[in-house]
Amino acid sequence: MEIINRKAKYEYFIEEEYEAGIALTGTEIKSIRNGKCNLKDCYGIVRNNEVFLLNMYIAPYEEGNIFNHNETRSRKLLLHKKEIKKIKDSLEQQGLTLIPLKGYFKENKFKILLGVCRGKKNYDKRETIKERDIKRETLKNIKNFI
Repeated sequence: MEIINRKAKYEYFIEEEYEAGIALTGTEIKSIRNGKCNLKDCYGIVRNNEVFLLNMYIAPYEEGNIFNHNETRSRKLLLHKKEIKKIKDSLEQQGLTLIPLKGYFKENKFKILLGVCRGKKNYDKRETIKERDIKRETLKNIKNFI
């Protein structure tokens, strides 16, 4: 099961990608396995040489008790020290941000694919739409030709 941030490739140029583990509670992982997770408005920050993911929405687990989690709490990402330093150095540049691109399970552990991204301008977004439409038309013409 994958949770994909569809807006990320439309809104940002992806410069680097990192795979990170995430520290979750029991009710959070159960809710993610049920597919009740959203990466739409979340982003990452580096604080005290640790990387955190903010605004990631994970719905409360329905069978949870009083120990159920807060939906949009800050979650710690698990990365190597060298990766954190590299991310921190690249985020200090003007206009770069840390965006989660995809969430997925790998050997029963939930992983987040992070991207160090640069925001697109409106004309860049229009060009992305134009390229996507051209690609779709060429595929359509090839299928009709065959």
